[in-house]
Amino acid sequence: MREIVLDIETQNIFERGNRDASKLRISFVGIFDYATGKYEGFFEQDLPRLWQVLEQCDRLIGYNIKGFDIPVMNAHYAGDLTKLNQLDLMEEVTKHTGFRLKLDDLAQATLGVGKSGSGLDAVKYYQEGQLDKLKEYCLQDVKVTKQLYEHGRMHGSVCYVDRFKNEKIIVPVNFMPSQIVKPAMNLSLGF
Repeated sequence: MREIVLDIETQNIFERGNRDASKLRISFVGIFDYATGKYEGFFEQDLPRLWQVLEQCDRLIGYNIKGFDIPVMNAHYAGDLTKLNQLDLMEEVTKHTGFRLKLDDLAQATLGVGKSGSGLDAVKYYQEGQLDKLKEYCLQDVKVTKQLYEHGRMHGSVCYVDRFKNEKIIVPVNFMPSQIVKPAMNLSLGF
């Protein structure tokens, strides 16, 4: 089974009151491909190569990918990425907590490591032409997401710190794949 852990960064942010994903431009996409065992990055001009990789995967894994990454990428993709099997770690955690947690909060409590900044830092890096910093930031997010996924898959749980009680809360999760059904055709071509 070919799983890919994914995270995207954008060139801009949502305008006040407008959460239209088609208005965001992709600056960088970082992935970890379990088939190759490698991290890889794609700038905007490299997206056609990324689409080929994603079309060959069995499952996409990310944090808030259904709410952010996939809608933003779909605005730039000729097919429909929602047809790919997906595991949204945030969605799975929210099923048990009843509320959304930041990736950094889960990573710090579960793994003892966290993100290296915020998405706003990534936009700033792009706008200032600091593409090496942008790439490093995004691939660190991919690494943290991958480690959180692997921990949850191995132990059946992740953790966060309840700030009111100042105690670690264990959240049961099921990151195991369900039956994988690959789309019957190339997702970006209509024939």
